[in-house]
Amino acid sequence: MIAHGKNLKIFSGNANRPFAEAICKQMKLPLGNMEAGRFSDGESYVSIYESVRGSDVFVIQSTCTPVNDNLMELLVMIDAFKRASAGRVTAVIPYFGYARQDRKAKPRDPISAKLVANLLTRAGADRVLTMDLHASQIQGFFDIPVDNLLGSPLFVRHFTNLFGADDENTVIVSPDVGSVARARAFAQKLGMNLAIVDKRRQKANSSEVMNIIGDVKGKRAILLDDMVDTGGSLCNAAQALVDVGQVTEVYACASHGVLSGPAIERINNSVIKEVLFLDTIPPNPSRTSDKIKYISAAPMFAEAIEYIYEEVSVSRLFL
Repeated sequence: MIAHGKNLKIFSGNANRPFAEAICKQMKLPLGNMEAGRFSDGESYVSIYESVRGSDVFVIQSTCTPVNDNLMELLVMIDAFKRASAGRVTAVIPYFGYARQDRKAKPRDPISAKLVANLLTRAGADRVLTMDLHASQIQGFFDIPVDNLLGSPLFVRHFTNLFGADDENTVIVSPDVGSVARARAFAQKLGMNLAIVDKRRQKANSSEVMNIIGDVKGKRAILLDDMVDTGGSLCNAAQALVDVGQVTEVYACASHGVLSGPAIERINNSVIKEVLFLDTIPPNPSRTSDKIKYISAAPMFAEAIEYIYEEVSVSRLFL
């Protein structure tokens, strides 16, 4: 028996509306009738044009650029649905902004990821559905259930079709020590070996590659990360794989293509042959590259939403 809401309704903010529409198309449901915008002074407003009383509401909003505007819009939407007597409100956040601020890197730093978790909870979210948190322990910042989907199964499918599984001539590479667990699981699914790029970060958004751990010489390398922001770490790692590791070609994949600052220029000038992203952050038509391709994560989110609504396990999505 489904006790949390009499029906399922999906609404979207302005951050990534095409993604929400793709989810609704997959589920054969209409997108909820709602307007979200800003007043002339920049304040966010929300108007809901249909009843949500007792409904199981899923609000889709990536907290990508402009991060603060999209986050505030999400908070206002959650508050509006709770005040409209929704039975349950799930915040569907394909890309969770502020996730990199998950600890105190130096004295007197904020832990902004925890602050955002508190804001979402106090606004009235009953649960959160997201993908590839930068640090998986952020789930523990919430006092409500959090489902953190993994984008790697989508990449596994793509590279299996491209190169085949158990390819001895291909190696999965973690661009830093912090991503080793993610890369190891990815390598196991593909039946490939693992290598690690050892780097020393000197300051924010820059890194100095030191050496390659693992046998990569004469092989094809696939770099895996959770996100690409300015592209410095990824492109430096790719260059090190060619210069130090002597790989034959480099591919890269990441769930979230933030692509800020010089990212596009760096990718265009890099040795990387192809960079694969999920559409958790909408592609910017004015900031693109022939090397960049996208895979839709909407079918996976649609499946997760259906499982959550029907109160069945979402664990099968992690296989």
